[in-house]
Amino acid sequence: MLLRPFWINRIENAWQRAPIVWLTGVRRAGKTTLAKHWPDATFINCDLPRNRRLLAEPEAFLEQIKTKILVLDEVHRCENPSELLKIAADEFPHLRILATGSSTLAATKKFTDSLTGRTRTVHLCPTLASELSAFGVTDLKQRLQRGGLPKRLLDAEPDSEFYSEWLDSFYARDIQELFQIEKRAEFLRLCELLLRQSGELCSVTNLTKHSGVTRPTITSWLNALETTHFVYTVRPFHGGGRREILAQPKIFTFDTGFVCQARGWEHLRPEDCGQLLEHITLDSIRAERPNQAVHFWRDKQGREIDFIIEEADQSITTIECKWTRHRHGSKNLDAFRSYYPTGKNILVTNQPSERFQAKLGAHSVEVCHPSDLMAQLSER
Repeated sequence: MLLRPFWINRIENAWQRAPIVWLTGVRRAGKTTLAKHWPDATFINCDLPRNRRLLAEPEAFLEQIKTKILVLDEVHRCENPSELLKIAADEFPHLRILATGSSTLAATKKFTDSLTGRTRTVHLCPTLASELSAFGVTDLKQRLQRGGLPKRLLDAEPDSEFYSEWLDSFYARDIQELFQIEKRAEFLRLCELLLRQSGELCSVTNLTKHSGVTRPTITSWLNALETTHFVYTVRPFHGGGRREILAQPKIFTFDTGFVCQARGWEHLRPEDCGQLLEHITLDSIRAERPNQAVHFWRDKQGREIDFIIEEADQSITTIECKWTRHRHGSKNLDAFRSYYPTGKNILVTNQPSERFQAKLGAHSVEVCHPSDLMAQLSER
C-alpha cells in the first residue's frame, strides 16, 4: 500500500479538533485506500447491503466497536447517515470516525441533522506533485498526461476506456443519486466542454450555446459539478481598478488526464505542459491552504497572473506557472505590482531541481519545482 503521509497527517490533525473527519474527493482519487491506512481501525464498506442493515441500528452497532477508529466508507449510502454520525460523536466520544464520500457533506438530503462542531473536512486531491516520488513516478509529464487518479497514473499501458467508464460511473453514482439530473447526454456534453476549456475564462452564455440547455440549467449543473469536485472556480482578483477584469471566472476541471483525453493530446508539447502545470499547481495550493480563497488577476490589456493569494498580513502572493523558465518575462508582474506592491512572488517551473531566488525585472522571485510549491506556501 502506498503511503500518503501528507493526507494521513491532515486527517489525524483534524481528529484533534473534531471526532468526525469527512474525507471527500472525486471518485477513484484514493479515498478508500487512504482510509485503510490505520490497521487497527474497524472498516465498514457502506456499499454492501448487509453492512447498511447493521448500521440501521446505530447504538447497537456502535456498542460493539472495540477499536478507537471507525471508518465508514461511502457512508452516504446508508439510510440515515447523519443520525449515525451524530450518535457516534455524542454518545461514543472515545471514537474517532473517518467517513468518506465523493461530494461535500451537505450535498445529500440524507444529512438532515446538524453535525455542526462535530466534523472537519479533508478534500483529497488527485496525486500531488510532491507525492510523485512515493508513487515511483519520476517524469512530471507522466503525471500531466495520465492525470492524478492513482490507478490510471500507475497503469503500465494506455487505457482510453478508463475515462469514459469513469464518467459513466460519476454520472450514475454521484450526479443522479445526489441531484437527479436526467439529461445524461446533455450533462456529459457539458463535462466535455469544461474539460476542453479547462483553465480558461468561462462564459455561461457560450456553455449554454454549445450544450443545448438553458442558462439556469447550466448554472445548476455547474453547482452540482463543484459540489462533487469535478470543477473548481477561480474568480478574478481586483481592488477596484478600472482596467482590471472584475467578473468573468476561470473554471478548472479536476484532473489533467481527463483534460488531455478530451483535447486529444496524445503527446504533450511544451505549451500543453504549461497549461496543465496550472492545474497541478492549483491542486497544491488547495491542498496546502484548504481554506484559502484562490484568485487569478487579469487586466483589459491581457496581462495576467495565474494565481493570487491574499495573506493574513494584507500582502499578496503571486504564483505563475511556466514550463520553461527562461521564456518568462516581467511585464505581467510589473503591471500587477504597480497596483499591489507588497508580497512574495513565486514562479513554478519544471526546470529547477532545487528552490532558488532570482530577479525578474525589478522583482525578487522564488523559483521552484511543482513538488516544492507546498513547502514554499507553508512558509508564512
